Formats: sequence, C-alpha cells, structure tokens
Amino acid sequence: MSQKLSLTYRFLRKIGLNYSEEEYGQISLWTMIKRVIKTYKDTFLIKFGMESWLLSPLLPRKIRPMILRSIGCHVGKNAFVGDHVRIDSGHADLIYIGERAHITGGCRLLCHQRNLRDYRKGDDAAKLPYKLGEIHIGDGVMIGMETMIMPGVTIGEGAIIGAYSLVVNDIPAWTVATGRPAKVVHEIKDRR
Repeated sequence: MSQKLSLTYRFLRKIGLNYSEEEYGQISLWTMIKRVIKTYKDTFLIKFGMESWLLSPLLPRKIRPMILRSIGCHVGKNAFVGDHVRIDSGHADLIYIGERAHITGGCRLLCHQRNLRDYRKGDDAAKLPYKLGEIHIGDGVMIGMETMIMPGVTIGEGAIIGAYSLVVNDIPAWTVATGRPAKVVHEIKDRR
C-alpha cells in the first residue's frame, strides 16, 4: 500500500490483531469504535434473539427476519429463517433475501473471503485482503439444511438448494442444485 498506514491500524497490528491492510490500513479510531459497538450490538441480538426458547413460536417467520433486518440484511416479506442460521454480520448489508425464501437450519451466508489471486509462496495468508460479494437469494428459494453460500452468489427465484451444499456459483431460477460445489441437477417444469 502506497499510503501511510493510520495510527489506529498500526496500534491494532502492534497488539496482535492481524487485520487486512487493504480494508483497515486507513481506519480512524472513531470508525473502529463504531465498528466495535455495532459488532457487540449485533452479536447480542444474534446470540439472544435468534435462538431464544421463550420466543420460539415466533422465531422463524417473525423474530429472526426482523433481527436480520436490524443488523443490515435486506429481508423480504414472509421469509423463513431456521435455527442456527449464521450470517456474515460484519457485512450484513450485502445479504439480500427475497420474499417467501426459506433458509433452513444450520445454513451459513458468507459475504467475505480472503482474496487468493496474488497469494504466493512465503506470503502471510492472514495479511491477504478480503474479497467481498453480495449474496442474492431470490423470491421463493428453499435452501436446505447446513448449506454454505459463498460471496458473490445469486440464487434465482424458486430455486431449491439441497441440504449440505456449498454454493460457490450462481444458481439459475427454477432449478434444483445440490453438492459440494452445488451443481444444477434438475430444472423445474411449468405447471400446465
């Protein structure tokens, strides 16, 4: 990086926090404080709201979608969010969930990953910059249990993703995809 690194970033490095220079190199102290506060607030909501036994009758269709919206996700009407769903809360604003979409138990939605494009022998993988990507889950999509959706993926309207899949590429509308990595195995026909 050609610019001088911020004092805050240098302090974070000094205390052993190995953040990406590309993403945090110019971070101010105030921006860092705001991120920490947001992280604590979001973590509290996720930990105590998403899995509350007291609210369990309302969780999948009311409470969990509301919590995801409050931390920045774009969630459509009548979306279903199962138990133990994990989202990339630091980049929640990059997640778009359509109306009537079902994200079943144990799924993970990840909007960032290390960018390995320029990684070479001898490099420190922890210092690699992140690659961010939006996740778009279309209207009426059904995501099977324990599925992981990676950054930059769009799942088209009405698609069904089989349980335990790893979605690394776009999935067209009205198809069934499964596997690690997920591949289309069936096209859904028109009702006639």
